[in-house]
Amino acid sequence: MAIELRTVTKRVGADTHIYPTDLKLRDGGFNILLGTTLSGKTTLLRLMAGLERPTSGEIWFNGQNVTGVPVQKRKVSMVYQQFINYPNMTVYDNIASPLKVVRTSKVEIKERVEKVAELLKITPMLKRMPHELSGGQQQRTALARALVKRAELVLLDEPLANLDYKLREELREELPKLLQDDQATVVYATTEPAEALLLGGFTATLDKGQVTQYGPTSSVYHTPDDLLSAQVFSDPPMNIATVVKRGDHFHYSDSVRWTAGEGRSQLPDGEYRIGFRPHHINLSPVNSHSVKVSGSVMITEISGSESVVHTKVGTDTWVSQSHGIHRFNVGDPAELHLQLDHLFYFDSEMRLIT
Repeated sequence: MAIELRTVTKRVGADTHIYPTDLKLRDGGFNILLGTTLSGKTTLLRLMAGLERPTSGEIWFNGQNVTGVPVQKRKVSMVYQQFINYPNMTVYDNIASPLKVVRTSKVEIKERVEKVAELLKITPMLKRMPHELSGGQQQRTALARALVKRAELVLLDEPLANLDYKLREELREELPKLLQDDQATVVYATTEPAEALLLGGFTATLDKGQVTQYGPTSSVYHTPDDLLSAQVFSDPPMNIATVVKRGDHFHYSDSVRWTAGEGRSQLPDGEYRIGFRPHHINLSPVNSHSVKVSGSVMITEISGSESVVHTKVGTDTWVSQSHGIHRFNVGDPAELHLQLDHLFYFDSEMRLIT
């Protein structure tokens, strides 16, 4: 039940929403579309569902060309970030509605509705009307209606965004297991890199209507093809800097340099770009493979047990994310420790140097 996009584009007037895209998602698995708002995630989902038709190209599902086949004739379920329920039906009937359309027996309907309601913790609400529910409960109802259908293709557009933290964490763990049992191909859109890592499966990174990389989620995170894919998969944003290789060393400034090391010592001398995630530049040394960098504090953000410090280093602004509460005033000196083992190096075309 693989879904495949073959040179698919989507234009609306003079605006291009999806540039030519070739993408074959994992058959019967959990696939993630990761990108910022307006990167093209929802448009791709709507094209896969049949809610929109591509301007050019073809969409194939389960070995058949389904381009132009309306959504009503496809075995597909879709859940949006904004919940949609039938206001004149109880929660039970909302969830059961797709099963009634295909005339599933009352016994099976009851069994499947109760099972998914228990998973989503809405069993006590089954007799209520949607207007009697909180926003999170309404979203769980919409999600249950999609899951109970057991569609061959399940499309989820940031479905957990309106849920409370605890339930969101529970569903992130349970959803892949539940959908795996149904042998469905799942496409899950999110803006959160952390959510993609927790869900696992395979991830496609998107930027401004283009798929930049697709592969196993952990591989895309640890070995991005290029700078753009690395940036998509980093929150807070990845730090970027220009360094110069001279002989056996990389130089960030006159006072900050480090050994090129095995595998990079043979690179030609000249300018390169480095990228590193905020949790790989710390306020104290993590290990011996680090280099000290000095700067001045611009902003400090304290959230829970973590501190995010924006620091001016030369002409660059770097963001550090560290465990613990670290308080600074604007303009205070800051000593940062860059973990050399976690640097990404990019060539002049911004491709990853491995």
